[in-house]
Amino acid sequence: MLKTNAVLAGGALLAAILALPQTSVAQPGGAQPGGVQPGGAPPGGGRGGPPGGGGPGAAATGIPAADNPFTTTVVQDLEQPWAMEFLPDGRLLVTDRRGELKLISRDGASVGNITGVPAVSYGGQGGFGDLVLHPQYATNNLVYMSYAEPGDTTRGAAVARARLVLDSSGGGRLENPQVLWRAEPKVSSSAHFGHRIAFPPDGFMYISSGERAQGTPAQDMAQTLGKIVRLTLDGDVPPDNPFVAQGGVTAQIWSLGHRNPLGLTFDRSGQLWNVEMGAMGGDEINRVVKGSNYGWPVVSNGQNYGGGDIPDHVTRPEFKAPAISWVPSISPGGMIFYYGNAFPDWQGDALVAGLSSQSLIRVELDGETGREVGRYGMGARIRGVEQAPDGTLYLIEDAGRGSPGRLLRITPK
Repeated sequence: MLKTNAVLAGGALLAAILALPQTSVAQPGGAQPGGVQPGGAPPGGGRGGPPGGGGPGAAATGIPAADNPFTTTVVQDLEQPWAMEFLPDGRLLVTDRRGELKLISRDGASVGNITGVPAVSYGGQGGFGDLVLHPQYATNNLVYMSYAEPGDTTRGAAVARARLVLDSSGGGRLENPQVLWRAEPKVSSSAHFGHRIAFPPDGFMYISSGERAQGTPAQDMAQTLGKIVRLTLDGDVPPDNPFVAQGGVTAQIWSLGHRNPLGLTFDRSGQLWNVEMGAMGGDEINRVVKGSNYGWPVVSNGQNYGGGDIPDHVTRPEFKAPAISWVPSISPGGMIFYYGNAFPDWQGDALVAGLSSQSLIRVELDGETGREVGRYGMGARIRGVEQAPDGTLYLIEDAGRGSPGRLLRITPK
């Protein structure tokens, strides 16, 4: 793995990064043959969708919906949902990218509004993002939320904490929001915010930070773009972070070399994993290890937008290779590990929401490697997946192409 002193002192590395063809935001053409690339194996070519969002030419959808091993029920029509989180009583909080927070009853019959969401910069891929409960939510009612925060002419990811106060009418409000973290620096791009939040058993907070479609910031240790950061629950820097001695925003960094990490979650053993968008192919799941460098934009199992190869992970062993990668793209959204009883054969598997692949994807992860073991066609872009308290699964169908998103429940046939 590449340590910080190598990143900062290795002028040759930074020069190589700067010499790479720059990733553009141009729409790609049609798909080319490709497939799953386990353990960072060389890709077979292929094209993904637009940066961070998925689009034409991505991987084929899964098995026809009629043959899926589950029944899909529409729980509620929504507008632009992005993330969801279950409350202890079984009700569901759903964020809307425009800056709204919805509270949905257990039966899906009622939708209430939660006021007090901080002002968001809505547009492109930006807006209201993730929302998670404090590990001791049952006693303190605190929630953490991520969003694109506006600047004068720029925007950047931010994470705030607030107290959730529910009312008897099925709604509520957020009280005393406090910003705990801001990505540095803010830039004018409207892409690749990442901003997923995850809590491990050890009482810290991990945040994924996209490189804002800029490429080189992912290797720049003076920025938190293209990184996963680790903080205390109050937003402070833990003294055992890998680069804490360097101070400043560098002290926040847990791992680097990420592109657009849109899924961030822990397995039952306490191991952190992320799923992130590649460019034209190269979407990947990574086992996130303290101080490791995952190589973007120096290496990727995909290609640059507009043409131009990127060296594969196998060519640069100093960068940590993904457990699994996809060519063509699946355009991953959220990811969880499933531990419910409704689908016993899925116990311990990672479930990945697929946008351009329009699917729910099941992956077995074992140590440093993984393999896709199921792809279930949903006929629509899937933004997120979450396990309900009863072990059933809920999916967020992404808004797009003139149609609103939907909240879906899947139950075994």
